[in-house]
Amino acid sequence: MSKSYNILFLCTGNSARSILGEVLATTLSHGRFVGYSAGSQPKRFVHPLALKFARGVGYPLEKLRNKSWDEYCVEGAPRMDFIITLCDSVAGESCPYWPGHSTSAHWGFADPAAVDSGDEAMIHAFGQVEMGLRNRIELLLDLPIEKLDHFQIKEKLQSIHHRLKFR
Repeated sequence: MSKSYNILFLCTGNSARSILGEVLATTLSHGRFVGYSAGSQPKRFVHPLALKFARGVGYPLEKLRNKSWDEYCVEGAPRMDFIITLCDSVAGESCPYWPGHSTSAHWGFADPAAVDSGDEAMIHAFGQVEMGLRNRIELLLDLPIEKLDHFQIKEKLQSIHHRLKFR
């Protein structure tokens, strides 16, 4: 088996988008990636629709909880190979320093938990984010990461988002 990579998905609240990123990266990659999630101002709960999705793909629910990004800045925390911001507010914040040479990119999505026009609209919004993340992660899995340098990987991560954003 090839090297396993740690990938951290960041959002302000760590209740929806970043949780979906953690679940998808881990389940779609079959061990190639280990997904993590955190927030700059984590909420007190994981959104019920994110939990429902995780349960549906067989992700262990006991792994899901809201976390501050500070948890990944301490000694003994997993070393992140990739850091993906998913919301514009966290992308604009001054992120902490993570040891190592993490490659970062921004894959912006509207917050599905912020949809307030009914349950059906919120379910649709979650589905859109899930599909968008799934498409990006599948393209990431196709990259020959071992053959690319840090700058090439960063460029590829950004191009994945831009290519799919305007479809």
